[in-house]
Amino acid sequence: MAFIQKDKLFSGRWLKNYSMILLGAFIMASGFVFFITPHKIVPGGVYGISIVIHWMTGFPVGMTALFFDIPLTLLGIRVLGPRFGVKTVVGFVATAVFVDGITYFYGHEPLVAGDPLLSSIFGGLFIGLGVGLIFKAKASSGGSDIIAMIIGKYTKIPMGQLMIAVDSVIVLVGLIAFNDWKIPLYSLIVIFITGKVIDVVLEGVNYDKVLFIISEKTDEIREKIVFDLNRGGTFLKGEGMYGKNEKSIMFTVVNRREMSMLQEYINHIDPQAFVTVLNSHEILGNGFKSLKDKIAE
Repeated sequence: MAFIQKDKLFSGRWLKNYSMILLGAFIMASGFVFFITPHKIVPGGVYGISIVIHWMTGFPVGMTALFFDIPLTLLGIRVLGPRFGVKTVVGFVATAVFVDGITYFYGHEPLVAGDPLLSSIFGGLFIGLGVGLIFKAKASSGGSDIIAMIIGKYTKIPMGQLMIAVDSVIVLVGLIAFNDWKIPLYSLIVIFITGKVIDVVLEGVNYDKVLFIISEKTDEIREKIVFDLNRGGTFLKGEGMYGKNEKSIMFTVVNRREMSMLQEYINHIDPQAFVTVLNSHEILGNGFKSLKDKIAE
């Protein structure tokens, strides 16, 4: 059976998670109402197809999305098992209510009239922030993600590829419906920005760097890392490909300022050292954010 995280009713964590879901749903809905829907942009997902139906029939966007989300969630539970909890249902219902509610009080005019590019950028920011908060509360946005999960169960195609394929088909539906090549181009901008903002919300903005260092001066570099930079690290055993001689590979994590200092020091004592620098999305553990704190967010 799939794991569904349950929070104790009315506990601090319960209140925090449901507050994030409602706030995320409101921000997401604002992105659609103020920036996306008025310009007929189709950013994939259930709301993408709902926007197409709205402009062709006049049906409310939120209500249309709800008509898709409910049967898709029931189908997902039947095919995939009980992996969609109450929080997911609250998320897509709240989003639908907020979308139609904001539209009722605000209207159908775009916040930035005559500038679909700027609307695409800010629409992506709002939607990404909203979805990110919903994901952070351990809920799901449901919708077209469920279609990708179901197809993935029977085809074994990676989920990432399936989600791109499903969203691409919905974007093409928008192109056919509106017969305007600008629509899919603006939609791709929204999809890209949304994905990047979701990553930032879930992982944070991280400036830490992961370093792999191969040098003949391992003792000196170790002292610099441990006693000067006050960082830790790990020695990994390796073997050179050319000469097959044993090598010690130093693995450590530092911030950007410390990386600059360390690189300068390594260049000073061993200009022939081999240093690989990787960007880190997130570091958890001693000296950084603990895994416990990460899970408790």
